[in-house]
Amino acid sequence: MNPGKVLKKPWAKVRWWAARLDPKRFALKQRKRLAATILKMKNLPARASRTLSNPLYDFVERHPRLFVLSGAGISTESGIPCYRDTEGQRTGRAPILLKDFMGSEFARKRYWARSMIGWPLVAGAAPNAAHVAVARLERLGIFERLVTQNVDGLHTSAGNTDVIELHGNIGRVRCMECGNETTRAALQQTLIADNPSFVGLAALPVADGDAQLEDYDFNAFHAPSCTRCGGLLKPDVVFFGEGVPRTRVDAAAAALDQADAMLVLGSSLMVYSGFRFCEWAARAGKPIAAVNLGRTRADALLQLKVEAPCGPTLDALANELELEREA
Repeated sequence: MNPGKVLKKPWAKVRWWAARLDPKRFALKQRKRLAATILKMKNLPARASRTLSNPLYDFVERHPRLFVLSGAGISTESGIPCYRDTEGQRTGRAPILLKDFMGSEFARKRYWARSMIGWPLVAGAAPNAAHVAVARLERLGIFERLVTQNVDGLHTSAGNTDVIELHGNIGRVRCMECGNETTRAALQQTLIADNPSFVGLAALPVADGDAQLEDYDFNAFHAPSCTRCGGLLKPDVVFFGEGVPRTRVDAAAAALDQADAMLVLGSSLMVYSGFRFCEWAARAGKPIAAVNLGRTRADALLQLKVEAPCGPTLDALANELELEREA
């Protein structure tokens, strides 16, 4: 042995010789040492034990002022389809663009015909375990502000009180001329009354109250108009190719500034309107965690990623946090 060399782990050489000289005795000592370690782990304080078994719980506990961003993946358990698969790739037909809706009467007829068929699915959807858990987290004071990319209104239905609906709400319809607003539920009755030949048609539902209704004479469909001024009606959502209103972006950015970390729920973040908040959080040195099945655009920015369904994951998290508060 070189006398000038420092042995960094002398205990390792001792254990090696012990194993060589009496392997049975050494194995017995190792089993006892392991058993003692397991016993210590079992006797850890409840909070430390939960931290070791649930890194998401640990993340939330270490960052009490969260900025939460939810996406379509949180609503799939309510039966509402999303645009993308687990690789973040768009599925099915591309959604309508703002310029097409505003510039083409045929595009509007086609949109409203498909919407008439697809709307009942969204109208009948109820908050799932994930929405309910997020409402419970709000009551526990876990996050600063909830921002959602979804337009289904299910966070509000579940009990969240101050939601920034980044892309609007499919349950509202607005006149592009006079600004008059009505409910989508009321408009459905008008669509049915004006288009009896389309009533009862079946089509595969897709995201945001749309349906894969193809190969029909959409020219025969009567598109709705404003009952006040006769103007063009548009659902109160942000179409592809349309900018998110500045007031919503500014409100969300202000909430992110006040937060100490970001939590993404059920979003691939492929659309920049959501991904930009991850960029801003990373630039500000705020850690980011995500609960999402599949790839996200922000994978390289995440400190923690939980690839699991939102419902059971968030329900378990809310349960643990409520137990902690009660203890």
